Amino acid sequence: TLSRCPTQTAVFRRPGKQQFVMTAYPANVEYMLKTKFDNFPKGERFIEILEDFLGRGIFNSDGEMWWKQRKTASHEFSTKSLRDFVMINVTVEINTRLVPVLAAAATTRKLLNLDDVLERFTFDNICKLAFNVDSACLGDDKAAGVEFMKAFDTASKIISQRFQSAFSYSWKIKKKLNIGSERLLRESIVTVHKFADDIVRHKIDQSNNNNKSEDLLSRFISTEELNSPEKLRDNVIGFILAGRDTTSSALSWFFWLLSKHPHVENKIRQELNSIRARTGEAYGFEDLKLMNYLHAAITESLRLYPPIPLDTMSCLEDSVLPDGTFVGKAWGISYNAYAMGRMESIWGKDCDRFDPERWIDETNGGFRGESPYKFPVFHAGPRMCLGKEMAYIQMKSIVAAVLDRFVVEVPGKDERPEILLSVTIRIKGGLFVRVHERS
Repeated sequence: TLSRCPTQTAVFRRPGKQQFVMTAYPANVEYMLKTKFDNFPKGERFIEILEDFLGRGIFNSDGEMWWKQRKTASHEFSTKSLRDFVMINVTVEINTRLVPVLAAAATTRKLLNLDDVLERFTFDNICKLAFNVDSACLGDDKAAGVEFMKAFDTASKIISQRFQSAFSYSWKIKKKLNIGSERLLRESIVTVHKFADDIVRHKIDQSNNNNKSEDLLSRFISTEELNSPEKLRDNVIGFILAGRDTTSSALSWFFWLLSKHPHVENKIRQELNSIRARTGEAYGFEDLKLMNYLHAAITESLRLYPPIPLDTMSCLEDSVLPDGTFVGKAWGISYNAYAMGRMESIWGKDCDRFDPERWIDETNGGFRGESPYKFPVFHAGPRMCLGKEMAYIQMKSIVAAVLDRFVVEVPGKDERPEILLSVTIRIKGGLFVRVHERS
């Protein structure tokens, strides 16, 4: 629909006189996310839909409350100690948990749900990074975090359905009557909140006993305006969503695309072998920076399958977008990152093709980035994703470790997996693979 519109922008009229704009036009995206940032907040409708699940944490708040949370988190994400902690933690998790799971699958030759493995890995990783808690879900089906993850997935899916509801009052009626999907959502959120509350309680006890650590949650606890149990719980849930669901989704689509393009995998392995020949040891942060082609391949996968496929805001005052589209006060407005990745007007006639070379500078072979308003996978403007560097560290470390030792075969790779639209874009039913030790 958007590709057929003159400026890749469409105006929809929903029941109840609700006007809604969706765009895939980069200049409009920049206008919303940067130029007129204050005129396009999340808005009460967006916040209300997600509030049962995410509360009023950093990902579901506006104004002063959002700014305080953003400022607190940004201090942690800007430190070298965080980068070092990510590198150490990711390397340990890969060597002690991910590689043994894949090696066991290679021995048994059984189908392995790689999507599930990656979700568990990234969940363990974000819990360690953000809260200094070892959830130990990868390789242990009885870990406390496993029940949480199931409830979390259920809640994410049902919350997403609220956005897709033609009539906003339909889910509100079900919620009030405690029936159907809203009843299941309420039950799932009880499990999600209990897990998050336990983390908060444990961390507060540590803080009270002067046993302080440098994780993200500890920084929030030391900030008076943000350290109520409810606000801390909201941010625990939000950071799990940001750190687990997005990265695991991105990597699942990446490994499927890689299975369809063996020449890309061969180029990645050539790059890895070249770096390994120089270092001879485990990949460090400086080695990851040299992986330009791998960086390009992951970025190209993100272009086609952005973990957050669209983002929604509301308009505070009447406005006119750069392409001339009128947006009225209280209208909803979204930019569609999934559509933007497939827009010929942005990426050319080969926009549907998986081609990492489009991100490589022909003159020096380095990675060539694009405007975040053309490629808003990590959002842009004041709400730009704080964890972008951390996400690339994780993804490049995982892919390098897997391709060094294993061959990942995807049965039925020529048929695109069915998309499950949750808060993130997922592979419905998971990604089942066969793993072989690389000779």
